[in-house]
Amino acid sequence: MAKIKCGVVGVGNCFSGLYQGLQYYKEHPEKEVIGLMHQDMAGYKTRDIEFVSAFDVAKNKVGRPLNEAAMAKPNMVDWIKLEDSSVIVQESPVLDGVGRYVEETINPIRNEPTEELKEKIKSHIKETGTEIIVSYLPVGSQKAAEFWAQMCLETGVAFVNCMPVFIASNPEWEKKFREKKIPVIGDDIKGQIGATIVHRVLTKLTQDRGAELDKTYQLNVGGNTDFQNMLERSRLESKKISKTESVQSQLKNRMDDDMIHIGPSDHVPFLHNTKICFIYMEGRQWADVPYKIDLKLDVDDKANSAGIVVDAVRAAKIALDRGYGGAIESASAYLMKHPPMQMSDPEAKAALEYFIMGKEQKIGK
Repeated sequence: MAKIKCGVVGVGNCFSGLYQGLQYYKEHPEKEVIGLMHQDMAGYKTRDIEFVSAFDVAKNKVGRPLNEAAMAKPNMVDWIKLEDSSVIVQESPVLDGVGRYVEETINPIRNEPTEELKEKIKSHIKETGTEIIVSYLPVGSQKAAEFWAQMCLETGVAFVNCMPVFIASNPEWEKKFREKKIPVIGDDIKGQIGATIVHRVLTKLTQDRGAELDKTYQLNVGGNTDFQNMLERSRLESKKISKTESVQSQLKNRMDDDMIHIGPSDHVPFLHNTKICFIYMEGRQWADVPYKIDLKLDVDDKANSAGIVVDAVRAAKIALDRGYGGAIESASAYLMKHPPMQMSDPEAKAALEYFIMGKEQKIGK
C-alpha cells in the first residue's frame, strides 16, 4: 500500500508519543502493535503512516527538523532515539492556541500576519502531498481549530480532530466537509485505557447489570503542559462538555447536572507525563441497597492517545480512498469522546469493522 502522508498541528507531548511509538514499531517489526483495531486496516498498517509536514507556534520548534522539535522542551516524552527527519516544522498562527498559563513555557513565535501564513501553509500542504491533518492543538483553541479545519477544506485534506473543539460534531462544519467530500473524524480523542473510557465502561456496566447510578465524579491531575494550560478555567468549557457527554451517553436516563462532575482538576508538575484519575460512582442495587466504586487510574496520557490516533489516521485514509466526505460516524463514535453520533463502545466497534470492510451504509453521505 502507498504511504499515508500526514501533517500535524501541534508538535507537543501527544505528537511526540505518537511519533516515537511509530519509530519504536519500525525498529521492532517482530512486535505486534498494541492498538485498538487491526494490524491491517483495509490494507494499511501503522508503518504506512508517514508525517510529511508539521506546524507549531513555539520558537524552539519552528524551523527545526521534526525529530528535534518532537524532543524539544517543554515536551517530556523520551522513549526512543528518533532518526533524522527532513521535515522542517513550519510556523502556524497563534490565534487563541496559547493560554496565559503556558505562554512563558511555550514562548510563541509571532513573525508573520495570519493571512500571509495562510497562503504559505496552503502551499506547503500541497508541496508535501499532505493528505491528512492531525490536530493536537491545546484545549481551548477554538479559533485555531477552526482555522485548521478551514485549511483542510481549502486544500482537500482530511481532518483528524484530537481536541475538544467541536468540528465533526458541529452540524455546520460537518456539512462543509460533506459538501466538499472531505472526511473529518472527531472530536476529542479517547485514550486506550484513559479516564473517560474507563468511566464510560463502568457507567455502561451499571446499566447493563440493571443497577442505578445516582452520582459520579471524575477528577484528573497531571504534570505536563496540557494540565498547565487547563489551569485557565475559561478554556475548559468544551472539554468538560466532551467528557461529560461521553459518560452521559451510556445512561438510560440522563443524570441531573449537579449529580455528575467530570473535568480536569489540577496541575502537579512533578507528575510530568503521568496522569492520575480519580473516579467515584455511587448508586443503588436490588431493594435500593447502595453500592460505591472508588477507583484510581495511573497512566501515561500520551501513549493512551497515540494508540488511537493511528487508527483514526488509517480510517481517514480509507475514507479518502473511497471518496467519502463529512463526518466518518463509526470511526468518530469509537475513537472520539464527542462524535456526531454517540454509540456504546461495542456498537461503535462493530460499525467501524463494517466501515473497514466497506459495508457501512451511513458513511459518505
